[in-house]
Amino acid sequence: MRIQINGEEKNFPENLKLSELVENLGLKSDRLAIELNREVVPRQRWSEIQVNEGDKLEIVHFVGGGDFDSCDSARRTQRNLDDSV
Repeated sequence: MRIQINGEEKNFPENLKLSELVENLGLKSDRLAIELNREVVPRQRWSEIQVNEGDKLEIVHFVGGGDFDSCDSARRTQRNLDDSV
């Protein structure tokens, strides 16, 4: 199935829950916010929400501080998203 993550189309297996998608991307769920089709999805609902063909997601990874290491962490997260499929 094709979905859009942060403006980029990617392919994923069918029948994924949002929580499974996060795992598939290799992201830590405790520092994420996810918007699905322009609606923020509370973390406690991720295991209930089915991802469907054509869905549009915005995934934001929060980093603390403001030092160089935090910026580097954000770049690594973006690379993980870019390389995930």
